[in-house]
Amino acid sequence: MTAPQIYLSFPGTAREALSFYADVFGGELSLHTNEDFGRSDGSPDAIAHGVLTGVVALAGSDAAAGEKPVRFEGLMLSLLGTAVPEVLHDWFDQLAVGGVVVDPLAPKPWGASDGQVIDRHGLHWLIGYEPE
Repeated sequence: MTAPQIYLSFPGTAREALSFYADVFGGELSLHTNEDFGRSDGSPDAIAHGVLTGVVALAGSDAAAGEKPVRFEGLMLSLLGTAVPEVLHDWFDQLAVGGVVVDPLAPKPWGASDGQVIDRHGLHWLIGYEPE
């Protein structure tokens, strides 16, 4: 690994959330349940470990009893310049479904285009690009 990877603890929604991100960003999703890992500290079908690999990489699991689920303040996941503008607009639009657009993805006074969205799972994304 050449950079830190985001690892999220979901409140029992890891399968849904990681599948959502796989639908948005593409890539390969691998999900392993508590039963797969021989864990008995939660529901057998809870996600003990999930990984999305591809252009956008995320990992996570369902929070076990006593663990806190993901909650961010003052943190955004940045996808600035990570794909062509059309793809970034598509990602933004998909992340906005069921979420909240904080700032539309549009040209800004400084010349770049960017925007912010909080998706339905609570992740805050900053998406944008420089003019071509």
